[in-house]
Amino acid sequence: MWITAILLAEPPHSPVTIAESPVRVSWELVTNFTQTPEVFEARFLLHHAGQQPLGDSGWGLYFNMAPRPIRQHPIEQMATVEHLNGDWYRLIPNPGFHLKPGESIEIRYLGVEAVIKESDAPLGLYFVFDDDQPESQRIQRVVNYQILPFTRPEQINRSPNDQHPIPSPQVRYQEYSALNQLPLNELPPIVPTPFQTTMGTGSLQLKHGLWIEYAEGLKSGAEYLSAQLQQRCQITCQSMASSTTSQRHQHAIRLLLAPTAVNEISNEAYRLKIDDSGVDIIGNDPAGLFYGMQSLLNLLPLQTQNAAKIEVRLPHLSIADAPRFGYRGLHVDVSRNFQSVETIERILDVMAMYKLNRLLLYTTEDEGWRLEIPGLPELTQVGAVRQHNSGMSHPSLHPAYGSGPQADPQTSYGSGYYTRDQFIGLLKYAAQRHIKIIPEVNFPAHARAAIKAMEARYQRLMSENQPEAAEEYRLVDPLDTSDYLSAQFYKDNVVSVARPSTYRFYQKVLDEISDMYAAAGLTMDELHTGGDEVPTGAWSQSPMASQLLKSDPEIGNAANLQTYFFRRLLDELEPKGIRALGWEEVFQRKNANGNAEPNPEFVGRNAVAYIWNNLFDNDLGNRLANAGYQFVLCNVSNFYFDLAYDKDPQEPGLYWAGFVSERDAWTFAPYNYAWTTFRTAMGQPIDVQAVSESYQHLKPESHSNILGVQAQLWSETIKGRDMIEYYMLPKLIGFAESAWAAQRPWETMANRQQREQSMATGWNVMANCLGQRELPRLGMINGGYNYRVPPPGGMFEQGWLKANTAFPGLVIRYTLDGSKPGLQSAVYQAPLKVDGPVSLRAFDLAGQASRVITVSP
Repeated sequence: MWITAILLAEPPHSPVTIAESPVRVSWELVTNFTQTPEVFEARFLLHHAGQQPLGDSGWGLYFNMAPRPIRQHPIEQMATVEHLNGDWYRLIPNPGFHLKPGESIEIRYLGVEAVIKESDAPLGLYFVFDDDQPESQRIQRVVNYQILPFTRPEQINRSPNDQHPIPSPQVRYQEYSALNQLPLNELPPIVPTPFQTTMGTGSLQLKHGLWIEYAEGLKSGAEYLSAQLQQRCQITCQSMASSTTSQRHQHAIRLLLAPTAVNEISNEAYRLKIDDSGVDIIGNDPAGLFYGMQSLLNLLPLQTQNAAKIEVRLPHLSIADAPRFGYRGLHVDVSRNFQSVETIERILDVMAMYKLNRLLLYTTEDEGWRLEIPGLPELTQVGAVRQHNSGMSHPSLHPAYGSGPQADPQTSYGSGYYTRDQFIGLLKYAAQRHIKIIPEVNFPAHARAAIKAMEARYQRLMSENQPEAAEEYRLVDPLDTSDYLSAQFYKDNVVSVARPSTYRFYQKVLDEISDMYAAAGLTMDELHTGGDEVPTGAWSQSPMASQLLKSDPEIGNAANLQTYFFRRLLDELEPKGIRALGWEEVFQRKNANGNAEPNPEFVGRNAVAYIWNNLFDNDLGNRLANAGYQFVLCNVSNFYFDLAYDKDPQEPGLYWAGFVSERDAWTFAPYNYAWTTFRTAMGQPIDVQAVSESYQHLKPESHSNILGVQAQLWSETIKGRDMIEYYMLPKLIGFAESAWAAQRPWETMANRQQREQSMATGWNVMANCLGQRELPRLGMINGGYNYRVPPPGGMFEQGWLKANTAFPGLVIRYTLDGSKPGLQSAVYQAPLKVDGPVSLRAFDLAGQASRVITVSP
């Protein structure tokens, strides 16, 4: 349990008591097909099970929901839903509202943009009553709350134009029907697929007392491998330093460093050989050696995982391997919803298993500041605490993403942070696995947590009569009346770029984080500065910004202040040897037509762009590369893991850019990604050939500007370890193949039909790897990961039930009495002659299961 990570005294942040409300609440999405396009209708149903009536004043029902603009309902309602800030809303009574004990009342409201997921629904509901109520009853948590199921087409489709199919059992059956089970010997021995594998004819038995012999400087690698073999298959090892001239122990594992190049790539390259004499792992560098060890571990037979007294045999083979890209990253958002140190360590373990080497840790946002900064205690005392903030004795952030009225890490993921020592520990843990953690401090937008924290600091120091100290790190122009709304519906999340104290603050944070790296024995040479989604209208009514524009007319107007801000940061970072990373917006400017184009100003400087927008601006990455920028591809339609796997309303996640499955993460052509962008966000097929012919192609000499690829895990809908692992796995495995493995044949096929047939053949191989080997392995290591097992497909044909799975190798179990299939239920092996509903569920070899589906004749 990560309760210790919050390190906040409970009394200053929470009321004396959070009572339980006697009001039962249910919520239903009525329809997305209202008379006004792109407007949904929803309703609350309140049933009073208490003793005192609810009148038409003195209370509000607060909640969070996926941020949407609220519209007035055409029929007068007894209460009104209003937007407060971000995803925070409240329902307040209108004149005449009266809810007696035992009675119910319905309140309908409208909102802009469709709602199709249960994870979009209101969360964290609580009533707040006027201050004249007893303290123990002023805030009441709703404990009896129900989200009514989404079952009708108008609830699951965003509009009549939504062409993404509703994933019924029949739709899934058709989707899976192109797959067939392959023999294990036709699959690559490990994932990601090595560049070259040569299979031998025998096998090597690993026995207790196995020797690991290591060259000078490789003791830590030997210790890691020994611990992993003990953990995974109960093989005890001995280790000793050796040289190439030392006499070898029989069947030993030997770890060496030597110049090695594979596919003309040296960095992180390795060679692995298994024969009767033992195991040789040769790395070009320590990272390459580590990846060779990962390959060895992933060759361990499934039946030996966590099992004693089972013979462990490895096939004779030789592998020559090196990564396609030097940057193979995962972005993890711990700001919107916090994750424990233990969870991040588990993520680092699975990243290492699949040979990923960058963790972009998103530690600052509107909804939370998650890293202790010595000298600025308010950043975590205020910025890491979410609760109802009216009437509390200590400032905080308001609730978000259903975190509720109380800053309680046992009941929500809204509050918490990493101490300095914990972060140093994470840096060391990652470095041992050859993963670099890159912190992201997102400015000038997405900065509400920092702003509110520094305003609390300002108020504290002003009350102590220290005005100069109060202004030292202040982040806002107090006279700024700019009216804006951020992409996440915040009205107050942009720092003043005209204040010297803003840059002083950023420098202070930078220095403290850099010291943490030094304490871990590392050097911070990269910092992600964010820079995305600065809302239109920011700084437009700021006197400080106006004065800056007058004093520096070359800036032009307020819209160019974002470029000014990044220029200032870059000027601070470059002399320190720190590369400035930023989202794509940082490297763009508007042309005369108002369209975004590459800004040549930062070409050649120590800066890297992160490109996500392949769906709405499909050749932006190519244009930046051709302009001379280095960049990392983070394509939303392939690598945004917070997007739901599919359209099923029970499948959690976002969908503003469509849906992302493990196949989408695998199907990626970095040098021509128009070929692997198949549908719009609304599911309309994209003519990939026409798009490819019309957009700016990547010049051959610009290929080297692609440093690598990165997957994203934004956490608006993710709460806790189980959810983040479910969103991440098995998508991460498809991504790892795109990041590490050599170019797939279909990536260069100009003929669309041939290309897509080759894709289908390749995906069948990967799907077999997932079903037969990778998922069960994940279920057996590290105590088991909470990966997603896809639901089976099923349909009736002439009275016969047919069923199949997304990954060949999964087992389907069924029941005929409506009960939930379990590990003892009957196994589906061939079409069944039945005349009633059948409950189906897919299982992997580790016993993890999918959701239950029901198929009816």
